[in-house]
Amino acid sequence: MERAILRNGNVHSADGWRSVMEPVIERYSDDDIAKFFRGDAAFAQPEVYCYLESESYGYAILLPANDVLYKYVEHLVKRPVGQPPKKPVMRYCSFVYRAQSWDRPRRVIGKIEFHHGELFPRINFVVTNLSWSSKRVVRFYNKRGTAEQWIKEGKHAVNWTRLSCHDFTDNQVRLQLFVLAYSLGNFLRRLALPANVKHWTLTTLRDKLIKIGAKVVRHARYVTFQLAEVAVPGDLFRMILDRIGRFRSAPLALESG
Repeated sequence: MERAILRNGNVHSADGWRSVMEPVIERYSDDDIAKFFRGDAAFAQPEVYCYLESESYGYAILLPANDVLYKYVEHLVKRPVGQPPKKPVMRYCSFVYRAQSWDRPRRVIGKIEFHHGELFPRINFVVTNLSWSSKRVVRFYNKRGTAEQWIKEGKHAVNWTRLSCHDFTDNQVRLQLFVLAYSLGNFLRRLALPANVKHWTLTTLRDKLIKIGAKVVRHARYVTFQLAEVAVPGDLFRMILDRIGRFRSAPLALESG
Protein backbone atom coordinates (compact mmCIF):
# COMPACT_ATOMS: atom_id res chain seq x y z
CA MET A 1 0.00 0.00 0.00
CA GLU A 2 1.57 3.26 -1.18
CA ARG A 3 -1.08 5.85 -0.48
CA ALA A 4 -4.76 6.26 0.37
CA ILE A 5 -6.86 9.41 0.39
CA LEU A 6 -10.54 9.76 1.22
CA ARG A 7 -12.57 11.63 -1.38
CA ASN A 8 -16.10 12.98 -1.45
CA GLY A 9 -18.75 10.63 -2.75
CA ASN A 10 -20.07 13.14 -5.31
CA VAL A 11 -16.83 13.56 -7.33
CA HIS A 12 -15.16 11.56 -10.09
CA SER A 13 -13.33 8.44 -8.88
CA ALA A 14 -10.00 9.82 -10.19
CA ASP A 15 -10.60 13.28 -8.71
CA GLY A 16 -7.39 14.57 -7.16
CA TRP A 17 -5.25 11.97 -8.95
CA ARG A 18 -2.22 14.25 -8.94
CA SER A 19 -2.14 14.52 -5.14
CA VAL A 20 -2.14 10.71 -4.97
CA MET A 21 0.35 9.93 -7.73
CA GLU A 22 2.94 12.68 -7.35
CA PRO A 23 4.27 11.67 -3.90
CA VAL A 24 4.51 8.03 -4.97
CA ILE A 25 6.31 8.81 -8.22
CA GLU A 26 8.63 11.20 -6.38
CA ARG A 27 9.48 8.44 -3.90
CA TYR A 28 10.88 6.25 -6.68
CA SER A 29 12.34 9.01 -8.86
CA ASP A 30 15.96 8.20 -7.97
CA ASP A 31 15.61 4.41 -8.19
CA ASP A 32 17.14 2.84 -11.28
CA ILE A 33 14.23 0.48 -11.94
CA ALA A 34 11.62 -0.04 -14.63
CA LYS A 35 8.55 2.05 -13.80
CA PHE A 36 5.03 1.28 -14.94
CA PHE A 37 1.47 2.39 -14.25
CA ARG A 38 -1.81 0.53 -14.65
CA GLY A 39 -5.14 2.25 -14.27
CA ASP A 40 -8.83 1.75 -14.95
CA ALA A 41 -10.96 3.95 -17.17
CA ALA A 42 -11.16 6.67 -14.51
CA PHE A 43 -7.52 7.53 -15.30
CA ALA A 44 -8.13 7.77 -19.06
CA GLN A 45 -7.35 11.49 -19.06
CA PRO A 46 -4.88 13.32 -21.32
CA GLU A 47 -3.35 15.07 -18.30
CA VAL A 48 -2.50 11.68 -16.81
CA TYR A 49 -0.89 10.48 -20.06
CA CYS A 50 1.26 13.59 -20.36
CA TYR A 51 2.31 13.41 -16.72
CA LEU A 52 3.34 9.76 -16.93
CA GLU A 53 5.20 10.34 -20.19
CA SER A 54 7.10 13.26 -18.69
CA GLU A 55 8.15 11.00 -15.81
CA SER A 56 9.27 8.22 -18.21
CA TYR A 57 6.63 5.77 -17.01
CA GLY A 58 5.25 3.02 -19.17
CA TYR A 59 1.48 2.84 -18.81
CA ALA A 60 -1.56 0.81 -19.83
CA ILE A 61 -4.91 2.43 -19.05
CA LEU A 62 -8.38 1.20 -19.90
CA LEU A 63 -9.98 3.48 -22.47
CA PRO A 64 -13.75 4.06 -22.57
CA ALA A 65 -15.19 2.77 -25.84
CA ASN A 66 -16.81 4.96 -28.48
CA ASP A 67 -18.06 4.60 -32.05
CA VAL A 68 -14.71 5.63 -33.56
CA LEU A 69 -12.83 2.97 -31.61
CA TYR A 70 -15.36 0.32 -32.58
CA LYS A 71 -14.71 1.04 -36.24
CA TYR A 72 -11.05 0.12 -35.79
CA VAL A 73 -11.99 -3.40 -34.65
CA GLU A 74 -15.15 -4.06 -36.64
CA HIS A 75 -13.26 -6.49 -38.92
CA LEU A 76 -12.55 -8.67 -35.85
CA VAL A 77 -15.98 -8.85 -34.23
CA LYS A 78 -17.37 -11.51 -36.56
CA ARG A 79 -17.85 -14.72 -34.61
CA PRO A 80 -15.49 -17.58 -35.60
CA VAL A 81 -16.99 -20.15 -37.96
CA GLY A 82 -17.89 -23.57 -36.56
CA GLN A 83 -18.71 -24.97 -33.14
CA PRO A 84 -17.61 -22.45 -30.51
CA PRO A 85 -14.94 -23.80 -28.15
CA LYS A 86 -15.35 -23.93 -24.39
CA LYS A 87 -12.40 -21.61 -23.84
CA PRO A 88 -12.72 -17.93 -24.80
CA VAL A 89 -11.33 -16.94 -28.19
CA MET A 90 -9.14 -13.81 -28.04
CA ARG A 91 -8.35 -11.40 -30.84
CA TYR A 92 -6.14 -8.34 -30.63
CA CYS A 93 -5.74 -5.21 -32.71
CA SER A 94 -3.20 -2.39 -32.41
CA PHE A 95 -3.74 1.02 -33.98
CA VAL A 96 -2.91 4.69 -33.56
CA TYR A 97 -5.73 6.88 -32.31
CA ARG A 98 -6.13 10.50 -31.28
CA ALA A 99 -9.10 11.83 -29.36
CA GLN A 100 -10.05 15.49 -29.70
CA SER A 101 -8.75 16.29 -26.21
CA TRP A 102 -5.34 14.65 -26.78
CA ASP A 103 -2.28 16.64 -27.71
CA ARG A 104 -1.03 13.89 -30.05
CA PRO A 105 -1.91 10.39 -31.32
CA ARG A 106 -1.27 7.41 -29.05
CA ARG A 107 -1.24 3.66 -29.39
CA VAL A 108 -4.46 1.82 -28.53
CA ILE A 109 -4.89 -1.93 -28.13
CA GLY A 110 -8.25 -3.48 -28.89
CA LYS A 111 -9.13 -6.80 -27.25
CA ILE A 112 -12.06 -8.87 -28.54
CA GLU A 113 -13.22 -11.86 -26.49
CA PHE A 114 -15.67 -14.50 -27.71
CA HIS A 115 -17.13 -16.50 -24.81
CA HIS A 116 -19.04 -19.75 -25.07
CA GLY A 117 -22.78 -19.19 -24.77
CA GLU A 118 -22.60 -15.42 -25.34
CA LEU A 119 -24.05 -13.91 -28.51
CA PHE A 120 -21.88 -10.78 -28.67
CA PRO A 121 -18.14 -10.44 -28.04
CA ARG A 122 -16.66 -8.46 -25.17
CA ILE A 123 -14.61 -5.54 -26.48
CA ASN A 124 -12.14 -3.48 -24.47
CA PHE A 125 -9.56 -0.85 -25.38
CA VAL A 126 -6.29 0.00 -23.65
CA VAL A 127 -4.25 3.13 -24.36
CA THR A 128 -0.53 2.63 -23.86
CA ASN A 129 2.93 3.95 -24.64
CA LEU A 130 4.49 0.48 -24.42
CA SER A 131 6.04 -1.06 -27.51
CA TRP A 132 5.26 -4.65 -26.51
CA SER A 133 3.05 -6.97 -28.48
CA SER A 134 -0.69 -6.37 -28.14
CA LYS A 135 -1.19 -9.60 -26.20
CA ARG A 136 1.57 -8.75 -23.74
CA VAL A 137 0.19 -5.26 -23.13
CA VAL A 138 -3.25 -6.71 -22.38
CA ARG A 139 -1.75 -9.28 -20.01
CA PHE A 140 0.16 -6.52 -18.26
CA TYR A 141 -3.01 -4.48 -17.84
CA ASN A 142 -5.01 -7.48 -16.61
CA LYS A 143 -2.64 -7.84 -13.66
CA ARG A 144 -4.36 -4.75 -12.28
CA GLY A 145 -6.86 -7.26 -10.95
CA THR A 146 -4.22 -8.36 -8.43
CA ALA A 147 -4.28 -4.90 -6.88
CA GLU A 148 -8.06 -5.07 -6.77
CA GLN A 149 -7.78 -8.27 -4.73
CA TRP A 150 -5.49 -6.52 -2.21
CA ILE A 151 -8.03 -3.70 -1.92
CA LYS A 152 -10.80 -6.24 -1.34
CA GLU A 153 -8.63 -7.96 1.27
CA GLY A 154 -8.22 -4.69 3.13
CA LYS A 155 -11.98 -4.16 3.11
CA HIS A 156 -12.61 -7.57 4.68
CA ALA A 157 -9.58 -7.89 6.98
CA VAL A 158 -9.46 -4.45 8.60
CA ASN A 159 -12.88 -3.06 7.54
CA TRP A 160 -11.32 0.15 6.22
CA THR A 161 -14.62 1.17 4.65
CA ARG A 162 -16.16 1.51 8.11
CA LEU A 163 -15.93 5.30 8.25
CA SER A 164 -18.78 6.21 10.57
CA CYS A 165 -17.48 9.50 11.99
CA HIS A 166 -19.59 12.60 11.36
CA ASP A 167 -16.67 14.77 10.26
CA PHE A 168 -14.86 14.23 6.93
CA THR A 169 -11.43 14.94 8.47
CA ASP A 170 -12.05 12.41 11.23
CA ASN A 171 -12.92 9.77 8.66
CA GLN A 172 -9.76 10.61 6.71
CA VAL A 173 -7.68 10.01 9.86
CA ARG A 174 -9.59 6.81 10.51
CA LEU A 175 -8.84 5.60 6.99
CA GLN A 176 -5.13 6.25 7.51
CA LEU A 177 -5.21 4.18 10.70
CA PHE A 178 -6.89 1.35 8.81
CA VAL A 179 -4.20 1.54 6.11
CA LEU A 180 -1.50 1.49 8.78
CA ALA A 181 -3.04 -1.64 10.30
CA TYR A 182 -3.21 -3.23 6.85
CA SER A 183 0.45 -2.43 6.16
CA LEU A 184 1.57 -3.83 9.52
CA GLY A 185 -0.37 -7.02 8.85
CA ASN A 186 1.11 -7.29 5.39
CA PHE A 187 4.65 -6.80 6.74
CA LEU A 188 3.98 -9.56 9.24
CA ARG A 189 2.78 -11.87 6.48
CA ARG A 190 5.71 -11.15 4.17
CA LEU A 191 8.55 -11.03 6.68
CA ALA A 192 7.56 -13.19 9.63
CA LEU A 193 5.43 -16.06 8.36
CA PRO A 194 7.19 -19.34 7.46
CA ALA A 195 7.01 -20.45 3.85
CA ASN A 196 4.25 -23.02 4.41
CA VAL A 197 1.77 -20.37 5.64
CA LYS A 198 2.79 -17.35 3.52
CA HIS A 199 -0.34 -17.90 1.46
CA TRP A 200 -2.53 -16.90 4.42
CA THR A 201 -4.81 -13.96 3.78
CA LEU A 202 -4.88 -11.16 6.30
CA THR A 203 -8.29 -12.39 7.44
CA THR A 204 -6.81 -15.82 8.19
CA LEU A 205 -3.83 -14.18 9.87
CA ARG A 206 -6.13 -12.08 12.03
CA ASP A 207 -8.42 -14.95 13.04
CA LYS A 208 -5.73 -17.58 13.68
CA LEU A 209 -2.80 -15.58 15.02
CA ILE A 210 -3.92 -12.19 16.31
CA LYS A 211 -7.58 -12.32 17.28
CA ILE A 212 -7.30 -15.33 19.58
CA GLY A 213 -7.87 -15.98 23.25
CA ALA A 214 -5.38 -17.17 25.84
CA LYS A 215 -5.34 -18.12 29.49
CA VAL A 216 -2.87 -16.15 31.57
CA VAL A 217 -1.32 -18.03 34.47
CA ARG A 218 0.66 -15.89 36.88
CA HIS A 219 3.42 -17.28 39.06
CA ALA A 220 5.83 -15.63 41.42
CA ARG A 221 8.67 -15.39 38.87
CA TYR A 222 7.01 -15.76 35.46
CA VAL A 223 3.77 -15.46 33.53
CA THR A 224 2.49 -18.22 31.23
CA PHE A 225 0.18 -17.70 28.26
CA GLN A 226 -1.71 -20.88 27.47
CA LEU A 227 -2.91 -20.95 23.87
CA ALA A 228 -4.96 -23.62 22.15
CA GLU A 229 -3.14 -25.33 19.27
CA VAL A 230 -6.30 -25.75 17.20
CA ALA A 231 -5.57 -22.73 14.98
CA VAL A 232 -1.79 -22.43 15.18
CA PRO A 233 0.43 -25.33 16.38
CA GLY A 234 3.02 -24.52 19.01
CA ASP A 235 5.96 -25.16 16.67
CA LEU A 236 4.56 -22.75 14.10
CA PHE A 237 3.89 -20.13 16.75
CA ARG A 238 7.48 -20.40 18.01
CA MET A 239 8.83 -20.07 14.44
CA ILE A 240 6.84 -16.87 13.95
CA LEU A 241 8.04 -15.41 17.25
CA ASP A 242 11.62 -16.32 16.35
CA ARG A 243 11.34 -14.54 12.99
CA ILE A 244 9.88 -11.45 14.68
CA GLY A 245 12.71 -11.54 17.21
CA ARG A 246 15.30 -11.29 14.45
CA PHE A 247 14.18 -7.74 13.73
CA ARG A 248 15.32 -6.54 17.11
CA SER A 249 18.40 -4.39 16.89
CA ALA A 250 21.50 -5.77 18.60
CA PRO A 251 22.19 -4.15 21.99
CA LEU A 252 24.82 -1.46 21.85
CA ALA A 253 28.05 -2.35 23.62
CA LEU A 254 28.93 0.04 26.44
CA GLU A 255 32.18 1.88 25.88
CA SER A 256 34.69 1.45 28.65
CA GLY A 257 35.50 4.77 30.27
